[in-house]
Amino acid sequence: MTTRTKRIVLWGIAALALVGLAIPKMTYLKGNQPSADAKQATGARGAGGGKSAPVAVNAYVVAPSRLADRIFVTGTVSANEQVDIQSEVPGKITRIFFKEGTAVAKGTLLAKINDADLQAQLVRANYRKELTVLKEARQRQLREKDAVSQSEYDVALNDLNTSSADIALIKAQIAKTDIRAPFSGVVGLRNVSEGSYISPTTKIVSLSNTNPVKIDFSVPEKYYSVVRPGSTITFTIQGSGGTYTGRVYAVEPKIDQATRTLLVRAVCSNGNGKIFPGAFAEIELTLKQIENTLMVPTEAVIPEAEGKKVFVSKEGKAESRKVEVGIRTDKNVQVLSGLAPGDTVITSGILQVKPGTALKISTIQPL
Repeated sequence: MTTRTKRIVLWGIAALALVGLAIPKMTYLKGNQPSADAKQATGARGAGGGKSAPVAVNAYVVAPSRLADRIFVTGTVSANEQVDIQSEVPGKITRIFFKEGTAVAKGTLLAKINDADLQAQLVRANYRKELTVLKEARQRQLREKDAVSQSEYDVALNDLNTSSADIALIKAQIAKTDIRAPFSGVVGLRNVSEGSYISPTTKIVSLSNTNPVKIDFSVPEKYYSVVRPGSTITFTIQGSGGTYTGRVYAVEPKIDQATRTLLVRAVCSNGNGKIFPGAFAEIELTLKQIENTLMVPTEAVIPEAEGKKVFVSKEGKAESRKVEVGIRTDKNVQVLSGLAPGDTVITSGILQVKPGTALKISTIQPL
């Protein structure tokens, strides 16, 4: 066999081998082609598997309500009237007439300072006045007869008037030794005893009128135009276990430059004596009442770069609404535009919701 013939035989064998390898592969590919029915069934499964299950959410049905615009601040309770009882004159206390912690009326004698020397001066002044009275009477009779000059009579009259003034001065000094209550109230704990020598700087006892009480607090300067006498406050104090209502009756006419706040004073009845001066008060001040406004829970409002939005349930699907908000409270926010009464606002599961999402409302939350 020639060389050429050998080459032809080898090429033929190689071609047959290649054909043999290709036939099984073609048969495999043909046997694995899906039928039209299989393709349709697969397409149907794909469409059914891509449909999302409804998202379980909570919601709130929007309805008009009343909004009280409030601010929360802290303050201090003070007595309606309070004073430290002190003497105007120095001296030794001879009597103490009050009992600690009891109520006293205005003008009640609380303590007495020794006035023996003043009483002696008063007796002497009275004797002197009696003499000047007689002298003035004689000089007046003589003057009527022109027996003495007018100047001589004037000297006698002046002596009488001076004696009267001396007596009035001594009586005023004696009155200062009677230490009396300047107003009705409750006396505190006394700081002196009978026999103590006191000066005008010595505190004898404190006197407080605690019905009503005053509540002093400060508000930011931006509320200067809305805080007015007559505004209502509610407040609590530690240990009382109750909530009290007061009324603003005075506002400082200037802003504190250091704190940029406005000092306000309110008054509250304290007939039962449960509110003590000096107590720390947590205050809620109502600025105004807004009727028929729409409120939604704070968690329902979603901030965006261009504003804020909420999701509402519309025919079982989520719908995005841009809203304009107003006053915020501790739990809710006022909606000025974008919602209407009766809208169902989504309040939970918001991260799983987008426009068109099917919804399953689990709970309608009260506001």
